[in-house]
Amino acid sequence: MIRIFRHYISRAYLWLLLIEFCMFFSAMYFGSSVRFLTIKSWYTLEDITLASLIFSSVVSLSCLGLGLYRRSLSREEYNLAARTCVSFSLSILIVIAIYYSIPQLYIARSVLISATVFALFGLMITRLLFYKIVNLDQLKRRFLIIGSGKKAHQLITLNNSLIHKGFTIVGFLAMPGENSVVDQREILNYDKKIIALADQYKIDEIIIALDNRSIELPIDELLDCKMSGLTIMDIVEFYEREQGIISLDDVNSRWLISCDGFAQGDLRSIEKRIFDLFASLALLMVAWPVMLLTMVVIFLESGFKGSIFYRQERVGEKNKKFEVLKFRSMKLDAERNGAQWAQKNDTRVTRVGRVIRKCRIDELPQIFNVLRGEMSFVGPRPERPEFVEGFNERIPYYCERHRVKPGITGWAQLCYPYGADESDTIQKLQYDLYYVKNYSLFLDFSIMINTVEVILWGKGAR
Repeated sequence: MIRIFRHYISRAYLWLLLIEFCMFFSAMYFGSSVRFLTIKSWYTLEDITLASLIFSSVVSLSCLGLGLYRRSLSREEYNLAARTCVSFSLSILIVIAIYYSIPQLYIARSVLISATVFALFGLMITRLLFYKIVNLDQLKRRFLIIGSGKKAHQLITLNNSLIHKGFTIVGFLAMPGENSVVDQREILNYDKKIIALADQYKIDEIIIALDNRSIELPIDELLDCKMSGLTIMDIVEFYEREQGIISLDDVNSRWLISCDGFAQGDLRSIEKRIFDLFASLALLMVAWPVMLLTMVVIFLESGFKGSIFYRQERVGEKNKKFEVLKFRSMKLDAERNGAQWAQKNDTRVTRVGRVIRKCRIDELPQIFNVLRGEMSFVGPRPERPEFVEGFNERIPYYCERHRVKPGITGWAQLCYPYGADESDTIQKLQYDLYYVKNYSLFLDFSIMINTVEVILWGKGAR
Protein backbone atom coordinates (compact mmCIF):
# COMPACT_ATOMS: atom_id res chain seq x y z
CA MET A 1 0.00 0.00 0.00
CA ILE A 2 1.09 3.55 -0.69
CA ARG A 3 -0.27 6.65 1.05
CA ILE A 4 -1.26 9.57 -1.20
CA PHE A 5 -2.54 12.70 0.57
CA ARG A 6 -3.24 10.57 3.68
CA HIS A 7 -5.36 8.04 1.73
CA TYR A 8 -4.08 4.49 1.27
CA ILE A 9 -3.88 3.20 -2.31
CA SER A 10 -2.89 -0.28 -3.44
CA ARG A 11 0.50 0.00 -5.12
CA ALA A 12 -0.31 -3.00 -7.34
CA TYR A 13 -3.58 -1.46 -8.58
CA LEU A 14 -1.89 1.90 -9.10
CA TRP A 15 0.60 0.20 -11.42
CA LEU A 16 -2.27 -1.61 -13.13
CA LEU A 17 -4.03 1.73 -13.72
CA LEU A 18 -0.89 3.25 -15.29
CA ILE A 19 -0.23 0.18 -17.46
CA GLU A 20 -3.81 0.02 -18.71
CA PHE A 21 -3.85 3.77 -19.37
CA CYS A 22 -0.84 3.33 -21.65
CA MET A 23 -2.51 0.32 -23.27
CA PHE A 24 -5.72 2.31 -23.95
CA PHE A 25 -3.59 5.13 -25.34
CA SER A 26 -1.85 2.70 -27.72
CA ALA A 27 -5.19 1.15 -28.75
CA MET A 28 -6.21 4.34 -30.55
CA TYR A 29 -2.92 4.30 -32.48
CA PHE A 30 -3.52 0.66 -33.44
CA GLY A 31 -7.08 1.49 -34.48
CA SER A 32 -5.85 4.28 -36.72
CA SER A 33 -3.18 2.02 -38.21
CA VAL A 34 -5.78 -0.62 -39.10
CA ARG A 35 -8.11 1.96 -40.68
CA PHE A 36 -5.34 3.43 -42.82
CA LEU A 37 -3.48 0.22 -43.54
CA THR A 38 -3.70 0.63 -47.32
CA ILE A 39 -4.22 4.37 -47.69
CA LYS A 40 -2.57 7.46 -46.29
CA SER A 41 -4.05 8.74 -43.03
CA TRP A 42 -5.68 12.15 -43.08
CA TYR A 43 -4.89 12.58 -39.38
CA THR A 44 -1.78 14.40 -38.26
CA LEU A 45 0.35 13.06 -35.40
CA GLU A 46 -1.09 15.79 -33.15
CA ASP A 47 -4.66 14.76 -34.06
CA ILE A 48 -4.22 11.10 -33.23
CA THR A 49 -2.21 11.88 -30.07
CA LEU A 50 -4.97 14.14 -28.72
CA ALA A 51 -7.63 11.57 -29.67
CA SER A 52 -5.63 8.85 -27.92
CA LEU A 53 -5.25 10.98 -24.79
CA ILE A 54 -9.00 11.63 -24.61
CA PHE A 55 -9.84 7.97 -25.28
CA SER A 56 -7.42 6.60 -22.68
CA SER A 57 -8.43 9.18 -20.04
CA VAL A 58 -12.17 8.54 -20.41
CA VAL A 59 -11.85 4.73 -20.46
CA SER A 60 -9.48 4.75 -17.47
CA LEU A 61 -11.79 7.02 -15.43
CA SER A 62 -14.76 4.85 -16.37
CA CYS A 63 -12.95 1.69 -15.24
CA LEU A 64 -11.96 3.50 -12.04
CA GLY A 65 -15.55 4.56 -11.44
CA LEU A 66 -16.81 0.98 -11.87
CA GLY A 67 -14.45 -0.31 -9.19
CA LEU A 68 -12.01 -2.11 -11.48
CA TYR A 69 -9.08 -0.67 -9.53
CA ARG A 70 -10.55 -1.21 -6.07
CA ARG A 71 -8.55 -3.75 -4.11
CA SER A 72 -11.27 -4.28 -1.51
CA LEU A 73 -13.70 -5.98 -3.90
CA SER A 74 -14.86 -9.21 -2.29
CA ARG A 75 -15.52 -12.42 -4.19
CA GLU A 76 -19.26 -11.74 -4.03
CA GLU A 77 -18.87 -8.26 -5.57
CA TYR A 78 -16.28 -9.24 -8.17
CA ASN A 79 -17.58 -9.66 -11.74
CA LEU A 80 -14.91 -8.63 -14.24
CA ALA A 81 -16.97 -9.29 -17.39
CA ALA A 82 -20.03 -7.33 -16.26
CA ARG A 83 -18.05 -4.43 -14.84
CA THR A 84 -15.88 -4.23 -17.97
CA CYS A 85 -18.91 -4.24 -20.32
CA VAL A 86 -20.66 -1.49 -18.37
CA SER A 87 -17.45 0.51 -18.09
CA PHE A 88 -16.68 0.35 -21.82
CA SER A 89 -20.30 1.10 -22.79
CA LEU A 90 -20.29 4.20 -20.58
CA SER A 91 -16.87 5.38 -21.76
CA ILE A 92 -17.68 4.93 -25.46
CA LEU A 93 -20.82 7.05 -25.09
CA ILE A 94 -18.77 9.78 -23.41
CA VAL A 95 -16.00 9.57 -26.03
CA ILE A 96 -18.52 9.81 -28.88
CA ALA A 97 -20.14 12.83 -27.24
CA ILE A 98 -16.74 14.54 -26.91
CA TYR A 99 -15.57 13.71 -30.45
CA TYR A 100 -18.82 14.78 -32.10
CA SER A 101 -19.37 17.90 -30.02
CA ILE A 102 -15.91 19.25 -30.91
CA PRO A 103 -15.42 18.97 -34.71
CA GLN A 104 -11.66 19.40 -34.42
CA LEU A 105 -11.53 16.13 -32.47
CA TYR A 106 -13.66 14.12 -34.90
CA ILE A 107 -12.44 10.52 -35.28
CA ALA A 108 -13.85 8.13 -37.87
CA ARG A 109 -16.29 5.50 -36.58
CA SER A 110 -14.12 2.66 -37.90
CA VAL A 111 -11.09 3.99 -36.00
CA LEU A 112 -13.06 4.21 -32.75
CA ILE A 113 -14.49 0.69 -33.18
CA SER A 114 -11.03 -0.75 -33.85
CA ALA A 115 -9.56 1.13 -30.87
CA THR A 116 -12.34 -0.17 -28.60
CA VAL A 117 -11.75 -3.77 -29.71
CA PHE A 118 -8.01 -3.45 -29.13
CA ALA A 119 -8.59 -1.82 -25.73
CA LEU A 120 -11.08 -4.48 -24.60
CA PHE A 121 -8.84 -7.31 -25.76
CA GLY A 122 -5.82 -5.67 -24.13
CA LEU A 123 -7.67 -5.18 -20.83
CA MET A 124 -8.62 -8.86 -20.65
CA ILE A 125 -5.02 -9.96 -21.28
CA THR A 126 -3.68 -7.40 -18.79
CA ARG A 127 -6.11 -8.55 -16.09
CA LEU A 128 -5.30 -12.21 -16.68
CA LEU A 129 -1.58 -11.55 -16.27
CA PHE A 130 -2.14 -9.17 -13.35
CA TYR A 131 -4.06 -11.64 -11.19
CA LYS A 132 -1.54 -14.37 -11.94
CA ILE A 133 1.40 -12.16 -11.01
CA VAL A 134 0.07 -10.32 -7.92
CA ASN A 135 -1.07 -13.56 -6.30
CA LEU A 136 2.39 -15.10 -6.52
CA ASP A 137 3.58 -15.91 -3.01
CA GLN A 138 6.97 -14.37 -3.78
CA LEU A 139 5.40 -10.92 -4.21
CA LYS A 140 3.15 -10.93 -1.15
CA ARG A 141 4.12 -9.24 2.10
CA ARG A 142 4.77 -11.74 4.84
CA PHE A 143 3.11 -10.99 8.18
CA LEU A 144 3.80 -12.28 11.67
CA ILE A 145 0.85 -11.79 14.04
CA ILE A 146 1.47 -11.16 17.74
CA GLY A 147 -1.55 -12.81 19.33
CA SER A 148 -3.69 -15.88 18.69
CA GLY A 149 -7.15 -14.86 19.92
CA LYS A 150 -10.29 -13.72 18.12
CA LYS A 151 -8.80 -10.50 16.74
CA ALA A 152 -5.84 -12.37 15.33
CA HIS A 153 -8.12 -15.00 13.78
CA GLN A 154 -10.19 -12.28 12.06
CA LEU A 155 -7.16 -11.35 9.96
CA ILE A 156 -7.31 -14.78 8.28
CA THR A 157 -10.95 -14.23 7.33
CA LEU A 158 -10.17 -10.76 6.00
CA ASN A 159 -7.39 -11.93 3.71
CA ASN A 160 -9.36 -14.91 2.40
CA SER A 161 -12.28 -12.68 1.40
CA LEU A 162 -10.25 -10.58 -1.08
CA ILE A 163 -9.62 -11.33 -4.75
CA HIS A 164 -6.14 -9.82 -4.51
CA LYS A 165 -4.46 -11.13 -1.38
CA GLY A 166 -1.77 -8.58 -0.69
CA PHE A 167 -0.20 -10.46 2.21
CA THR A 168 0.50 -13.91 3.59
CA ILE A 169 0.12 -14.68 7.29
CA VAL A 170 3.19 -16.75 8.09
CA GLY A 171 2.09 -17.58 11.62
CA PHE A 172 0.96 -16.42 15.03
CA LEU A 173 2.76 -15.95 18.34
CA ALA A 174 0.61 -16.86 21.35
CA MET A 175 1.23 -14.60 24.35
CA PRO A 176 1.16 -15.92 27.93
CA GLY A 177 -2.33 -15.73 29.47
CA GLU A 178 -4.06 -15.46 26.08
CA ASN A 179 -7.10 -17.53 25.10
CA SER A 180 -6.04 -18.95 21.70
CA VAL A 181 -8.62 -19.69 19.01
CA VAL A 182 -6.24 -19.92 16.06
CA ASP A 183 -5.47 -23.39 14.72
CA GLN A 184 -2.56 -24.73 16.81
CA ARG A 185 -0.72 -25.70 13.62
CA GLU A 186 -0.45 -22.01 12.71
CA ILE A 187 1.04 -20.96 16.05
CA LEU A 188 4.82 -20.71 15.79
CA ASN A 189 7.08 -22.26 18.37
CA TYR A 190 8.23 -19.29 20.47
CA ASP A 191 11.50 -20.73 21.74
CA LYS A 192 13.78 -18.02 20.37
CA LYS A 193 13.77 -14.28 19.88
CA ILE A 194 11.27 -12.67 17.53
CA ILE A 195 14.03 -11.23 15.34
CA ALA A 196 15.34 -14.76 14.77
CA LEU A 197 11.85 -15.93 13.77
CA ALA A 198 11.56 -12.93 11.43
CA ASP A 199 14.84 -13.88 9.75
CA GLN A 200 13.87 -17.54 9.53
CA TYR A 201 10.44 -16.91 7.96
CA LYS A 202 11.46 -13.78 5.97
CA ILE A 203 8.92 -11.58 7.78
CA ASP A 204 8.14 -8.11 6.35
CA GLU A 205 5.70 -6.79 8.96
CA ILE A 206 4.61 -7.59 12.50
CA ILE A 207 0.99 -6.92 13.48
CA ILE A 208 0.00 -6.67 17.16
CA ALA A 209 -3.50 -8.17 17.52
CA LEU A 210 -4.23 -8.95 21.18
CA ASP A 211 -7.73 -9.41 22.58
CA ASN A 212 -6.62 -8.19 26.02
CA ARG A 213 -4.66 -4.93 26.14
CA SER A 214 -3.32 -5.79 29.60
CA ILE A 215 -1.22 -8.69 28.24
CA GLU A 216 2.42 -7.76 28.47
CA LEU A 217 4.28 -7.47 25.17
CA PRO A 218 7.95 -8.38 24.61
CA ILE A 219 8.85 -4.70 24.14
CA ASP A 220 12.62 -5.19 23.95
CA GLU A 221 12.30 -7.82 21.24
CA LEU A 222 9.84 -5.74 19.24
CA LEU A 223 12.16 -2.74 19.55
CA ASP A 224 14.98 -4.90 18.19
CA CYS A 225 12.78 -5.80 15.21
CA LYS A 226 11.85 -2.16 14.65
CA MET A 227 15.48 -1.02 14.72
CA SER A 228 16.32 -3.82 12.28
CA GLY A 229 13.98 -2.36 9.66
CA LEU A 230 10.79 -4.39 10.18
CA THR A 231 7.43 -2.60 10.08
CA ILE A 232 5.47 -2.98 13.33
CA MET A 233 1.91 -1.75 13.68
CA ASP A 234 -1.08 -2.34 15.92
CA ILE A 235 -4.34 -3.71 14.60
CA VAL A 236 -6.00 -0.26 14.42
CA GLU A 237 -3.35 0.98 11.99
CA PHE A 238 -3.59 -2.30 10.07
CA TYR A 239 -7.35 -1.95 9.49
CA GLU A 240 -6.94 1.70 8.58
CA ARG A 241 -4.41 0.82 5.90
CA GLU A 242 -5.91 -2.40 4.55
CA GLN A 243 -9.65 -1.78 4.95
CA GLY A 244 -10.04 2.00 5.07
CA ILE A 245 -11.74 1.96 8.48
CA ILE A 246 -11.08 3.00 12.06
CA SER A 247 -11.92 -0.21 13.91
CA LEU A 248 -14.22 0.58 16.84
CA ASP A 249 -13.44 -2.78 18.46
CA ASP A 250 -9.78 -1.81 18.77
CA VAL A 251 -9.63 1.97 19.08
CA ASN A 252 -9.57 3.94 22.34
CA SER A 253 -9.40 7.57 23.37
CA ARG A 254 -5.63 7.44 23.96
CA TRP A 255 -5.04 6.27 20.39
CA LEU A 256 -7.31 8.97 18.98
CA ILE A 257 -5.47 11.65 20.94
CA SER A 258 -2.00 10.54 19.83
CA CYS A 259 -2.70 9.58 16.19
CA ASP A 260 -2.19 11.92 13.26
CA GLY A 261 -5.11 13.27 11.25
CA PHE A 262 -8.45 14.89 12.15
CA ALA A 263 -7.02 18.20 10.91
CA GLN A 264 -9.32 21.23 10.85
CA GLY A 265 -8.75 24.83 9.89
CA ASP A 266 -9.88 27.75 7.76
CA LEU A 267 -7.84 26.69 4.71
CA ARG A 268 -9.43 23.26 4.71
CA SER A 269 -12.91 24.81 5.00
CA ILE A 270 -12.24 27.16 2.08
CA GLU A 271 -10.87 24.49 -0.25
CA LYS A 272 -13.69 22.14 0.71
CA ARG A 273 -16.30 24.83 -0.02
CA ILE A 274 -14.79 25.62 -3.42
CA PHE A 275 -14.80 21.91 -4.29
CA ASP A 276 -18.43 21.59 -3.14
CA LEU A 277 -19.61 24.50 -5.26
CA PHE A 278 -17.75 23.34 -8.35
CA ALA A 279 -18.87 19.70 -8.04
CA SER A 280 -22.51 20.60 -7.26
CA LEU A 281 -22.87 23.08 -10.11
CA ALA A 282 -21.24 20.61 -12.52
CA LEU A 283 -23.64 17.87 -11.42
CA LEU A 284 -26.62 20.22 -11.69
CA MET A 285 -25.68 21.16 -15.27
CA VAL A 286 -25.62 17.47 -16.23
CA ALA A 287 -28.53 16.19 -14.14
CA TRP A 288 -31.19 18.91 -14.58
CA PRO A 289 -33.04 17.04 -17.41
CA VAL A 290 -33.22 13.92 -15.21
CA MET A 291 -34.45 16.00 -12.29
CA LEU A 292 -37.11 17.65 -14.43
CA LEU A 293 -38.33 14.28 -15.74
CA THR A 294 -38.40 12.89 -12.20
CA MET A 295 -40.57 15.77 -11.02
CA VAL A 296 -43.05 15.09 -13.83
CA VAL A 297 -43.38 11.33 -13.22
CA ILE A 298 -43.75 11.78 -9.43
CA PHE A 299 -46.50 14.33 -10.04
CA LEU A 300 -48.25 12.01 -12.51
CA GLU A 301 -48.02 8.96 -10.25
CA SER A 302 -49.47 10.87 -7.30
CA GLY A 303 -52.51 11.88 -9.37
CA PHE A 304 -51.51 15.56 -9.49
CA LYS A 305 -51.62 15.85 -5.72
CA GLY A 306 -49.09 15.71 -2.95
CA SER A 307 -45.61 17.14 -2.87
CA ILE A 308 -42.85 16.32 -5.35
CA PHE A 309 -40.12 17.03 -2.84
CA TYR A 310 -39.63 15.55 0.59
CA ARG A 311 -38.16 17.63 3.42
CA GLN A 312 -36.83 15.92 6.48
CA GLU A 313 -34.90 17.18 9.50
CA ARG A 314 -31.34 15.88 9.72
CA VAL A 315 -28.28 16.49 11.91
CA GLY A 316 -25.39 18.31 10.28
CA GLU A 317 -21.99 19.72 11.20
CA LYS A 318 -21.54 20.49 14.90
CA ASN A 319 -24.95 18.89 15.58
CA LYS A 320 -26.81 21.71 13.83
CA LYS A 321 -30.18 20.62 12.45
CA PHE A 322 -31.28 21.35 8.89
CA GLU A 323 -33.91 20.17 6.40
CA VAL A 324 -32.56 17.82 3.76
CA LEU A 325 -34.26 18.03 0.36
CA LYS A 326 -35.05 14.88 -1.63
CA PHE A 327 -37.45 13.71 -4.30
CA ARG A 328 -40.40 11.99 -2.64
CA SER A 329 -40.03 8.25 -3.13
CA MET A 330 -42.53 6.99 -0.55
CA LYS A 331 -46.26 7.22 -0.05
CA LEU A 332 -47.61 10.41 1.52
CA ASP A 333 -48.45 8.64 4.80
CA ALA A 334 -45.20 6.65 4.96
CA GLU A 335 -44.35 7.78 8.49
CA ARG A 336 -47.73 8.04 10.12
CA ASN A 337 -46.36 5.73 12.85
CA GLY A 338 -43.21 7.77 13.41
CA ALA A 339 -39.60 7.60 12.17
CA GLN A 340 -38.40 4.18 11.03
CA TRP A 341 -35.62 2.59 8.96
CA ALA A 342 -36.12 1.92 5.26
CA GLN A 343 -36.22 -1.86 4.82
CA LYS A 344 -35.52 -4.12 1.86
CA ASN A 345 -38.61 -4.30 -0.39
CA ASP A 346 -40.23 -1.60 1.74
CA THR A 347 -43.97 -1.46 0.95
CA ARG A 348 -44.01 2.30 1.61
CA VAL A 349 -41.91 2.96 -1.52
CA THR A 350 -43.82 3.96 -4.65
CA ARG A 351 -43.20 2.47 -8.12
CA VAL A 352 -41.36 5.59 -9.23
CA GLY A 353 -39.62 5.65 -5.87
CA ARG A 354 -38.11 2.19 -6.42
CA VAL A 355 -36.46 3.37 -9.62
CA ILE A 356 -35.16 6.69 -8.37
CA ARG A 357 -33.90 5.19 -5.09
CA LYS A 358 -32.10 2.40 -6.95
CA CYS A 359 -30.30 4.94 -9.15
CA ARG A 360 -29.92 7.48 -6.30
CA ILE A 361 -31.87 10.05 -8.32
CA ASP A 362 -33.90 10.85 -5.20
CA GLU A 363 -30.72 12.33 -3.68
CA LEU A 364 -30.18 14.91 -6.46
CA PRO A 365 -32.14 17.78 -4.82
CA GLN A 366 -29.52 17.71 -2.06
CA ILE A 367 -27.42 19.72 -4.51
CA PHE A 368 -29.34 22.75 -3.20
CA ASN A 369 -28.44 21.80 0.39
CA VAL A 370 -24.80 21.88 -0.71
CA LEU A 371 -25.19 25.23 -2.44
CA ARG A 372 -26.78 26.63 0.74
CA GLY A 373 -23.78 25.40 2.75
CA GLU A 374 -25.75 22.91 4.88
CA MET A 375 -24.06 19.88 3.31
CA SER A 376 -20.89 18.99 1.41
CA PHE A 377 -20.76 17.04 -1.82
CA VAL A 378 -18.73 14.35 0.00
CA GLY A 379 -19.15 13.49 3.67
CA PRO A 380 -20.92 11.20 6.14
CA ARG A 381 -24.59 10.49 5.49
CA PRO A 382 -26.84 12.90 7.46
CA GLU A 383 -29.02 11.05 9.98
CA ARG A 384 -32.29 11.94 11.64
CA PRO A 385 -32.28 13.52 15.13
CA GLU A 386 -34.53 10.72 16.43
CA PHE A 387 -31.81 8.18 15.63
CA VAL A 388 -28.77 10.33 16.43
CA GLU A 389 -29.79 10.90 20.03
CA GLY A 390 -29.81 7.16 20.75
CA PHE A 391 -26.64 6.49 18.73
CA ASN A 392 -24.71 9.10 20.73
CA GLU A 393 -25.63 7.26 23.93
CA ARG A 394 -24.98 3.70 22.75
CA ILE A 395 -22.23 3.91 20.11
CA PRO A 396 -18.78 5.15 21.16
CA TYR A 397 -17.40 8.09 19.17
CA TYR A 398 -20.56 8.39 17.09
CA CYS A 399 -20.68 12.14 17.70
CA GLU A 400 -17.26 12.54 16.02
CA ARG A 401 -18.79 12.06 12.57
CA HIS A 402 -20.50 15.42 13.03
CA ARG A 403 -17.15 17.22 13.06
CA VAL A 404 -17.65 17.70 9.30
CA LYS A 405 -20.61 18.52 7.06
CA PRO A 406 -22.68 15.55 5.88
CA GLY A 407 -22.50 14.69 2.20
CA ILE A 408 -24.55 13.53 -0.80
CA THR A 409 -22.04 10.71 -1.19
CA GLY A 410 -19.27 9.50 1.08
CA TRP A 411 -16.68 6.89 1.98
CA ALA A 412 -19.16 4.84 4.01
CA GLN A 413 -21.81 4.96 1.27
CA LEU A 414 -19.19 3.75 -1.20
CA CYS A 415 -17.76 0.93 0.90
CA TYR A 416 -20.79 -0.34 2.82
CA PRO A 417 -24.42 -1.06 1.84
CA TYR A 418 -27.47 0.79 3.14
CA GLY A 419 -27.69 0.94 6.93
CA ALA A 420 -30.87 -0.80 8.05
CA ASP A 421 -30.23 -1.12 11.79
CA GLU A 422 -27.88 -0.10 14.57
CA SER A 423 -25.36 -2.83 13.71
CA ASP A 424 -25.00 -1.41 10.19
CA THR A 425 -24.66 2.07 11.68
CA ILE A 426 -21.68 0.91 13.74
CA GLN A 427 -20.03 -0.58 10.65
CA LYS A 428 -20.58 2.60 8.63
CA LEU A 429 -19.25 4.75 11.47
CA GLN A 430 -15.87 3.06 11.08
CA TYR A 431 -15.69 4.32 7.48
CA ASP A 432 -16.94 7.77 8.49
CA LEU A 433 -14.18 8.08 11.11
CA TYR A 434 -11.61 7.11 8.49
CA TYR A 435 -12.93 9.90 6.25
CA VAL A 436 -12.88 12.51 9.03
CA LYS A 437 -9.37 11.46 10.05
CA ASN A 438 -7.85 11.34 6.55
CA TYR A 439 -9.80 14.01 4.67
CA SER A 440 -8.22 15.53 1.58
CA LEU A 441 -9.45 16.83 -1.77
CA PHE A 442 -7.81 13.77 -3.32
CA LEU A 443 -10.02 11.51 -1.19
CA ASP A 444 -13.10 13.59 -2.07
CA PHE A 445 -12.34 13.33 -5.78
CA SER A 446 -11.68 9.59 -5.48
CA ILE A 447 -15.02 9.05 -3.72
CA MET A 448 -16.85 11.17 -6.30
CA ILE A 449 -15.44 9.11 -9.20
CA ASN A 450 -16.19 5.79 -7.49
CA THR A 451 -19.78 6.86 -6.75
CA VAL A 452 -20.48 5.90 -10.38
CA GLU A 453 -20.19 2.28 -9.23
CA VAL A 454 -22.73 2.89 -6.45
CA ILE A 455 -25.23 4.37 -8.93
CA LEU A 456 -24.84 1.87 -11.77
CA TRP A 457 -24.59 -1.16 -9.50
CA GLY A 458 -27.40 0.01 -7.24
CA LYS A 459 -25.29 -0.67 -4.16
CA GLY A 460 -27.06 -0.20 -0.87
CA ALA A 461 -30.31 1.12 -2.34
CA ARG A 462 -33.54 0.49 -0.38
